[in-house]
Amino acid sequence: MPKGSKKNAAALKAATSARPKQSGSVLIIEDDEFLAKMIARVLEGEGLQCELAGNGREGLRKAQSVKPKLIILDVILPDLDGFSILGKLKAAKATSRIPVVIVSNLGQEEDVQQGLQLGAKDYIVKSDLSLDAMVAKVKKYLK
Repeated sequence: MPKGSKKNAAALKAATSARPKQSGSVLIIEDDEFLAKMIARVLEGEGLQCELAGNGREGLRKAQSVKPKLIILDVILPDLDGFSILGKLKAAKATSRIPVVIVSNLGQEEDVQQGLQLGAKDYIVKSDLSLDAMVAKVKKYLK
């Protein structure tokens, strides 16, 4: 082993384990694969486990099977809209208590109000999306 490599390995291990691991996982229901992976990468950097679903039906299946601690939900999806998904999640006993944060391009006040009335904890408009703010909100709702 080259000189100093034990020291470098120890420093790398300390750096990668410096963030405490969060319990549970986050399910990201988003059809924009690039955005979903970007959100997942940021959350995983904070020690969270992430599951991805590219459409509503897959998202509902994963919500039932994975039992995530939090769901990030887009509204405009190719098969089921996010409001329908949210209604189904809140109606099912197994998923009714999972906090949901909507992240959508729909930013009209009536859309925001509909999401909140259906049970979303928060509503983030994609054009206003700050990954730092999203991480803070996710951590807040995971407590």
